[in-house]
Amino acid sequence: MRAPAFWWRRPGLASALLSPIGAVVGAIALARMGKAGGQVDAPVLCIGNPTVGGAGKTPTAIALLEHLKARGATPFALLRGHGGTARMPLQVDPALHGADAVGDEALLLARHAPTIVAGGARRAGADMAVAAGASHIVMDDGFQNPSLHKDVSILVVDGTVGVGNACITPAGPLRAPLKPQLARADAVLVVGDGPAGDAMATEAAQAGCAVLRGRLVPDPAAVAALRGVPLIAFAGIGRPEKFFATLEGEGLTLLARHAFADHHPFHPAEIARLAQAARAQGARLVTTEKDRARLSGQAFTGQTFAGQTFAGEALAGVLDAIATLPVTLTLDDPQALDALIDRAEARWRDRRA
Repeated sequence: MRAPAFWWRRPGLASALLSPIGAVVGAIALARMGKAGGQVDAPVLCIGNPTVGGAGKTPTAIALLEHLKARGATPFALLRGHGGTARMPLQVDPALHGADAVGDEALLLARHAPTIVAGGARRAGADMAVAAGASHIVMDDGFQNPSLHKDVSILVVDGTVGVGNACITPAGPLRAPLKPQLARADAVLVVGDGPAGDAMATEAAQAGCAVLRGRLVPDPAAVAALRGVPLIAFAGIGRPEKFFATLEGEGLTLLARHAFADHHPFHPAEIARLAQAARAQGARLVTTEKDRARLSGQAFTGQTFAGQTFAGEALAGVLDAIATLPVTLTLDDPQALDALIDRAEARWRDRRA
């Protein structure tokens, strides 16, 4: 599902009509969040969202994994594995598993650290990580899930839109009432600039959370390779508009933008139409790393694309022509992560004692 536009505007009629449902959803979420989670023998650092949809959780998890590795740690990533069909929990092997088996985020995280996809069994996934030698566990999402105790939680917020109309889904983007979420968080990371992000930073500070600021920086080599090339962009992420704005912000030439729902399972016919449009306009297709990861799975094999059946080299040839724009989270104060890691380790030692 794509987030409805009214989520990002002042509350209106649609929000008012849906607010009673949101109240029920919020109450259920808070009741679940209040349950005690299972504990494992490693510090658990959770990267979450107060809202539905993407704000930069996976780039944040990657930045934290790399920071832990620089400290000499052996971190494992742990996530649900959205959309994956493999039997979970399991450790991701990019040579064996496609996005259809383990989800798109898992493939991105596995480039940086050993990665466990756990489905609904996050405690079992964490146990698997510890048994495999994890010194720290970095959860990508799961803040509202009570199955695993978190030693530190960081909420990631998109600085452009903040928490939108501040209503609870389906009336707005919040997963639960904001103040109780902030009360359970250690830090709020605002990614990008904007008045909504500034307001969120102020509210987080008033709630006693550490406030971090950062931005998603496109890979310079990828930008240089796309400069001067007519582009047709497509994305199935939480906010495709953010990807399109990043391309335009780098001065790249966009002929068209195609937005899909978050984690959209692309059909060969959709890629065929996009490829044909690009060919007709002398353009190149460009998408996000997450979307490209989903296109690397087995879902296309044996299906028809523009009159030919996908198999092996034919599939690779079609997909290899699609460019990506990798992004990296850059923190204004990278050392702020050290304080959060130290806090997680201290709480873990207290738990062991």
